[in-house]
Amino acid sequence: MPLFHVSLFEGRTVEQKREFAEVVTADAVRVLKCPAESVDVIFKDVKKSDWASGGKLASDPK
Repeated sequence: MPLFHVSLFEGRTVEQKREFAEVVTADAVRVLKCPAESVDVIFKDVKKSDWASGGKLASDPK
């Protein structure tokens, strides 16, 4: 049962998430030789003010 956790900045559309899940599932089936029904993808939308890289919040001015 492969489980993929995907954290993204909020704002992606349902259609984008659906397509991403379909592509990840297809590649997991191909590479891991598992049934599509066993592949799970969990999306977590994150506000830019809750995500920091290199010590700076993504919401901070560049």
